[in-house]
Amino acid sequence: MDPKRPWDCADMSEVRAQIDRIDIELIDLIAARFGYVERAWQLKSNPEDALVPWRIQQVIDKVKARAKEKDVPPHLAEALWRQMIGWFVQYEEERLRADAKRKAQSKQEGA
Repeated sequence: MDPKRPWDCADMSEVRAQIDRIDIELIDLIAARFGYVERAWQLKSNPEDALVPWRIQQVIDKVKARAKEKDVPPHLAEALWRQMIGWFVQYEEERLRADAKRKAQSKQEGA
């Protein structure tokens, strides 16, 4: 489906079709981002490494600046990213805990 500009949509079905198209693109981008989160936890060594406050703030600042450039309310972008980042941090913590537990069990079995 070719993208239409919002003002070129003649009715709600066209608006909804464009929103659906964008939703697909957003999921594709989130999937790509998730791949990097998956790799990030593998490069970390313990659950405490998942939460990096300075990095979270750096990301939020960049997202808010980009939102402002695109005439998107910066607080909307911040709320969305904080929710997504919070989920990813929790995911990393869980994976790191599970990995540490697996390693400890393997070590005990080998001892």
